[in-house]
Amino acid sequence: MLRFSLPAGPLRVLCLGAHPDDIEIGCGGTVLRLLGEHPGSAVDWIVFSGESERRREAEASAADFLAEAGARRVLVHSFRDGFFPWQGAAIKECFERLKAECEPSLVLTHCRTDAHQDHRLLADLAWNTWRRHLVLEYEVPKIDGDLGNPSLFVPLSDEQAERKIALLLRHFGSQRSRPWFSEATFRALLRLRGVNAGTGWAEGFYLRRALL
Repeated sequence: MLRFSLPAGPLRVLCLGAHPDDIEIGCGGTVLRLLGEHPGSAVDWIVFSGESERRREAEASAADFLAEAGARRVLVHSFRDGFFPWQGAAIKECFERLKAECEPSLVLTHCRTDAHQDHRLLADLAWNTWRRHLVLEYEVPKIDGDLGNPSLFVPLSDEQAERKIALLLRHFGSQRSRPWFSEATFRALLRLRGVNAGTGWAEGFYLRRALL
């Protein structure tokens, strides 16, 4: 299996999520690992929908996941859940502002083949906005059954995997009634991608374009 590394030193990481908990589920462990291995890194953590309780959950969760960041910016927008394609012009304006404000080393976003329309729109806009950047697309398990075959894996230590799961369960109480939002789901996906990666635990990503 081919291995490659990010440049040494602090990074500028841009995390994009349609809803509160998307970033944490898709790449929370990777963020924890990056911040541990690249001290002083800055993170822009952008969530595009979140009102009242969901906003509070997103902000509290981001604070814990980014505790080791050298600098952090957390934005929670209030676009209507499930209606992103019909709010596309306004969301595109947000991306244009981000483009002017942020020159990321790495973009972490949704997968372009995700069955959720909100997720797909953010992925498309990420590629439209950061054409010459390293973009990794994360996966979010759900009832649609759209999990695929990621092409890149980030191994996680036992500690990183357990912390990701613990923080998800701690911060997103509003989601506990959903059958898919469980420790078993999160642990199973981390283990499955660990099998794919030939390690214990891992998160999977789609890497669609890179120069080696």
